[in-house]
Amino acid sequence: MSWIPGGTFWMGSDDFYPEERPVHQVTVDGFWMDTNAVTITEFRRFVKATGYVTTAELAPDAQQYPDADPALLVPGSLVFDQPASRVPLDDNRRWWSFVPGANWRHPEGPGSNVGGRERHPVTHVSWFDAQAYALWAGKELPTEAEWEFAARGGYDRKPFVWGDEHEPGGRPGGNVWQGEFPWQNLVEDGFAGTSPVGSFRPNDYQLSDMAGNVWEWTADYFTPDHAASGREVAPAGSCCIPVNPRVDTTAVHQPREPYPRRVIKGGSHLCAPNYCLRYRPAARQGETEETSTCHIGIRCIVRSTGSATQ
Repeated sequence: MSWIPGGTFWMGSDDFYPEERPVHQVTVDGFWMDTNAVTITEFRRFVKATGYVTTAELAPDAQQYPDADPALLVPGSLVFDQPASRVPLDDNRRWWSFVPGANWRHPEGPGSNVGGRERHPVTHVSWFDAQAYALWAGKELPTEAEWEFAARGGYDRKPFVWGDEHEPGGRPGGNVWQGEFPWQNLVEDGFAGTSPVGSFRPNDYQLSDMAGNVWEWTADYFTPDHAASGREVAPAGSCCIPVNPRVDTTAVHQPREPYPRRVIKGGSHLCAPNYCLRYRPAARQGETEETSTCHIGIRCIVRSTGSATQ
């Protein structure tokens, strides 16, 4: 873990997406933060020690989804399904599929495994899974403000975790999408999916992958802007974040989702400038607590005093 000294910073951005506004000053106390996202190896250790079963490995409660297709009420998770050619960008169900049997052990579905990916971030973990892991590890999930302060690495009001340049030195600064999303991935950073943690230069707090690779859960409820604190509401699915497949979003009167949304931060390997420039510290999205996908992971903190790197 790395010691994040705390301080006052300008949270949010007025230059990109509406949910990042308004920019406002926030003060956070010092804390320790995992230098990397939780890896598959670390999560496997947790499961072995506790017998924990993730949300994706359990059939959902049918009472929570009274109008859902019964075929969706089985264990599984959301997997990115890259189209072969250009598709309209107004419906992200064109590149997201609910795959029965997909989970942290089988990221692409029952025929896949995590062999050779032990140092990749664990994925297909819900907010409940992230909370359970953090509790077992003697840690906590960061608040949105703590996460953003740490991601900035001291670069207050800069658009990226590495400063002003989109691609520092002309090279990708993190594992993000190069090409035209969602059909053309040029893989200029060397990774078509997740990458081993620490594959890119860390920020000035020695935190790796605070831009791209996988989104990361935080403790906070999502609100449509920073001024609307305390309300469990969120805009319709957007960006590279999938629509909950079990909720009928075609209904004239769209039903309330059965679980509130929590803030996720950092963007992922699926974020692209042509569609989702959200691998920035101010960027934020909301995802329902029970959702798991192939591009959301975990990073924890410890609120303690100190001044050195563990």
